[in-house]
Amino acid sequence: MPAEVRLLRRATAKQLGRWGMFTAVDEAELLVTELATNVIKHVGEGTSATLILERRGERLRLEVHDRSPVLPSPRLAECTEECGRGLHLLAALAVDWGAVVSAVGKAVWCEVSVEEERACLRLERAVEVLENYLEAGSGPPLGGRRREVALAGSAVELIADLLHWSASGGHDPDDILDRAQMHYEAESEAA
Repeated sequence: MPAEVRLLRRATAKQLGRWGMFTAVDEAELLVTELATNVIKHVGEGTSATLILERRGERLRLEVHDRSPVLPSPRLAECTEECGRGLHLLAALAVDWGAVVSAVGKAVWCEVSVEEERACLRLERAVEVLENYLEAGSGPPLGGRRREVALAGSAVELIADLLHWSASGGHDPDDILDRAQMHYEAESEAA
């Protein structure tokens, strides 16, 4: 896989992470790989192409534009193992896909369904822990902005309690924080 395809995959994952669309990363990376690989294979390596990601409510649209006006056509009956594989994958994974001639070439696009309410597992676990922590130390449930402020306060208290726990077990709290920060940054960069 050419370096450019890896860069497109990374850029896709990073953008989806910014949008909080963590559950769509794997599928989007696969589709971007197929779209970009098709440009390399059918238009030529080194060909200039543009990737566009667009969030459309419950869908994510992925488009790759190149300078060739030749539209792709999946030939189901005539295909060998490699021929048309990317288009078949697009058709299988995407809610919809297509190709259009543009003023300077063509665009091949696909849309995948994304559930905006599904959050990253780590975020879901963190909210659950913080809500339990908040309930253990306070009175009636809060709503809106007051709830967010209370959860942030719970996060500080929880981190402090975890550092006390680690110190009582003979661990260096600074080392624990450094390791947690490195782990967080590694996951953020991968996303």
